[in-house]
Amino acid sequence: FSDWDDIPPSSALEVISEEEAVQIIAEPLLPVRSSTLRDYVDHSETLAKLVHLGVDLSQVEKHQKAGQLLLTLDFEKDVKKILLFLKDVGVEDNQLGPFLTKNPYILGEDLEALETRVAYLKSKKFGKSEIAQMVSRAPYLLLFSVERLDNRLGFFKNELGLSVKKTKDLVIRLPRLLTGKLEPVKENLQVCEIELGFQRNEIQQIVYKTPKILTASKKRLKQTFDYLHNIMGIPHHMLTRFPQVFNSKLLRIRERHMFLAFLGRAQYDPAQPSYISLDQLVSLPDEVFCTEIAKASMQDFENFLKTL
Repeated sequence: FSDWDDIPPSSALEVISEEEAVQIIAEPLLPVRSSTLRDYVDHSETLAKLVHLGVDLSQVEKHQKAGQLLLTLDFEKDVKKILLFLKDVGVEDNQLGPFLTKNPYILGEDLEALETRVAYLKSKKFGKSEIAQMVSRAPYLLLFSVERLDNRLGFFKNELGLSVKKTKDLVIRLPRLLTGKLEPVKENLQVCEIELGFQRNEIQQIVYKTPKILTASKKRLKQTFDYLHNIMGIPHHMLTRFPQVFNSKLLRIRERHMFLAFLGRAQYDPAQPSYISLDQLVSLPDEVFCTEIAKASMQDFENFLKTL
């Protein structure tokens, strides 16, 4: 493991990533006579108050050791200060329950450590609302040490050759990049360069415009590229201009391209008068695509799809 990869937790308080938390199958959390945290709600003020906040105990039980953790906490002494901290960070009242359902471990964290991590983000010039947005969208973010967060920001800045500002923009839009594993990200960058043949400066632009490419399925990425580049004849520089096309379903791209080809309107060269941009091809609703781009009716399109 490198120092910024997620290592499976050995204790209830050790940091884990969102993906790992989802993959971990919960151990039996409670004594044999009880199979669920719900049975403890009447006897535990902490659990009762968390349920009142909107925490879903049936989901919490799926997280390794989270059940035991909650049963050891005292609401007034342990939980309240973390709730106040989260509110201060910008997690809305009605989001506290869903947030703690996804990340119950934060209730066992040291408050000072949490405050240090937020202070670090502020020192990197992330604004208050940006931090609130990141924490809400990547609930595990604050479980990670300052060193790890720093390593991660450094990785994206150096690997992609981005400025400090652009690196910040990237992780604000996809904060999971700071919490997930790095291996898939490295693999996707290699796929873009070695298998798909993009230049490094093109990859930089693609990732900055469409960060999700870093976490997309490699297979899907390759299939979509193959269709766009080898079947539709779209050159690399055009794909770099409209990388959001990689977020579209291949079926949608294929159906629309074949319909345009059938009508003799599949023209993706901006130098030609009847040029259709990739953005128009994928992002418009069917009705608008038919009337404005294909110059045909919805009925024509539906009839055509039946012939495929």
